[in-house]
Amino acid sequence: MTSNTARRSVPGFFLAVGAACLVAATAGGHFALGLVTFGILAVCSLGLVLLGRRSETYQGLTEKAPDERFARIGGRAAAGTGVVLTVGNLCAFIGELASGRSGDPYFWFVATAAIAYITFVALLSRHT
Repeated sequence: MTSNTARRSVPGFFLAVGAACLVAATAGGHFALGLVTFGILAVCSLGLVLLGRRSETYQGLTEKAPDERFARIGGRAAAGTGVVLTVGNLCAFIGELASGRSGDPYFWFVATAAIAYITFVALLSRHT
């Protein structure tokens, strides 16, 4: 994959997910929510396209073989995103339990995150 292809595929992924959300929300009777979701992801996609033209960091992150600095930035950004999502789901799970509900689906997100973390630690420790 060339760096130009990578720069286009990330915004394209956002648009594809937005379209899938629009279709799913419409099928579920929530057309307005689908439009809002699609709109947010379309704005994110546009932001990434504009970043791809001007930002050295974004261009470095989407290179076929990023240098050590950009690889470290990308890895830390992904790890930070994982922490934010895990903590958010954990808080939602605890809130659901405190409200007397079962905590589904947040339980499954937290359990999946825990299993994925342990799996990645085990796999990555073998290769370093």
